[in-house]
Amino acid sequence: MYERLRTYLIVAAQAGLAAELSWFITRDVLHNAEPLFAPAVAVGTIAGAIGNRIRRTLEVIAGVIVGAVVAHLITRTIGAGPALTGVVVAVAISAAVAVRGTGAVTAQAGGTALLLGSVAQGPDLVVSKTESAVVGGVVAIAVAYLILPLNPMRVAHRTVRPTVDAFARELTASADALTHRDLQQAEDALQRFSAAWEQRQKTSELVEAAQQVVVLSPWRRRRLGMLRRYQHAAEHLEDAYSSACEMLQWATATIRAGEPVPAGLPASIEHLGQALRLLYRDFLAGGEPDPPRARAQQAIKDVNEACAEGVEFSGTVVATRVRAVASDLLQASGLPQAEANKQAGLKADV
Repeated sequence: MYERLRTYLIVAAQAGLAAELSWFITRDVLHNAEPLFAPAVAVGTIAGAIGNRIRRTLEVIAGVIVGAVVAHLITRTIGAGPALTGVVVAVAISAAVAVRGTGAVTAQAGGTALLLGSVAQGPDLVVSKTESAVVGGVVAIAVAYLILPLNPMRVAHRTVRPTVDAFARELTASADALTHRDLQQAEDALQRFSAAWEQRQKTSELVEAAQQVVVLSPWRRRRLGMLRRYQHAAEHLEDAYSSACEMLQWATATIRAGEPVPAGLPASIEHLGQALRLLYRDFLAGGEPDPPRARAQQAIKDVNEACAEGVEFSGTVVATRVRAVASDLLQASGLPQAEANKQAGLKADV
């Protein structure tokens, strides 16, 4: 929570700067009669879509244009006033939907129509609103990517680390539960792991924002290579998390069924947790991939020993999922799929 707050404090600074600049440009440079609309658009763009600001800007401008044009046409045709405001808003939103507008487009269309639909206005007001929207959007992009860009790697570290820590911690807890045949501990670890799995998407917007900053900001482009590591690893870590969730489910089933638990089975799960921690700490931070690979390979060795000693149905499924997670972690560290699957003892097409 603290790390996330620190990131959003930077977003707040961006929003404040964008509001001030857009107000100045609209009022003092362009002498626009509606200067307040530009900072509103700038703040909405920065705060409303951290990871998709260019698309958000285009949506805001499109919504403003639709709402302003509809309000202008209706008020010029049948008049203005509070009684007709609902009609203007309904038509503006319908028009936005008709052109396949997203939620942002329809919201801006309705909001603009609401502002303009209750007063008599002419084409000049429509133009001034559109001009303000363009200024606000352009200033927001300039602030976000040129003047005060986020530090992409700092954002990536702060958002990925809590997820990695949560998953690795529950792998260790599940391994300990399997060792001591503690069903309650295993169920609790599975529940926490599942909760972290459901929450993991909340970090995606900030990581996407970091990717856009690296691509669009000339001051941050030198981080492109390192962020590509994150992008490559993220694809395989998603599969690893999914397989690990199934692995913990079957580990719980193994305890519940009273099946034998060779020492290598919980040891392999513990080593997967260590591999995940090392993957984040070393490889994604710019280090060599050898430490996380060594832990993943040790997990494979442990599970091979467990299978040789003897496991039953649920334990066999746990072993299969251990191999799948190990393969995903090896691929996240940079190994080709065929080589990772071979080391994990999986078929080439798994």
